[in-house]
Amino acid sequence: MEKRRCNFSFSTSERHITQKDLIYHDTRWCKPEHRDGELYAMLVLEGMQAGVSWNLILQKEDNFRRAFDGFDPNVVAGYGADKVEELMRDSGIIRNRRKIEAAISNAKAFLKVQAEFGTFDKFIWSFTDGKVIDHHLADAKDMPAKDALSEKVSAELKRRGFKFVGPTIIYSYLQGIGVINDHCEYCDFR
Repeated sequence: MEKRRCNFSFSTSERHITQKDLIYHDTRWCKPEHRDGELYAMLVLEGMQAGVSWNLILQKEDNFRRAFDGFDPNVVAGYGADKVEELMRDSGIIRNRRKIEAAISNAKAFLKVQAEFGTFDKFIWSFTDGKVIDHHLADAKDMPAKDALSEKVSAELKRRGFKFVGPTIIYSYLQGIGVINDHCEYCDFR
């Protein structure tokens, strides 16, 4: 029997669904993530996604990981003008100067949060006392673009100097790292 998946993207245009989309939905989306490196990686990827499709980000994810030195915030925080120009010439990624510069400034802010809290994981999960917020959605149409939690996290990240962290991006980020579980009730990958 075929497994059922959330209908947010899988019911409208089957020919555009890739294996990467399925793997991301089935194994990563809304699954709790606690590794700081992946928490930073997802923050960069979600910021890069602003204005483009998540499908495009997934297709370019390996390129992003290569171009941004495995998303090591210690390395990315040290990028200078030459590296920014190198990234601007890399056709394998989203070549948006503001997003690239945000990834660098966010690495610096990320490291400050790590220094203060011990890990970024402790910081980001503190907003829910370490608990997953499960919305028990009946259908993907019930999924909000943002909520009070994403607005609170967004405001705190902005206060700490993060960029490209508006409430909508942060809602998607919180889903991506599993703080929010928005898998539909009928989805076999909840």
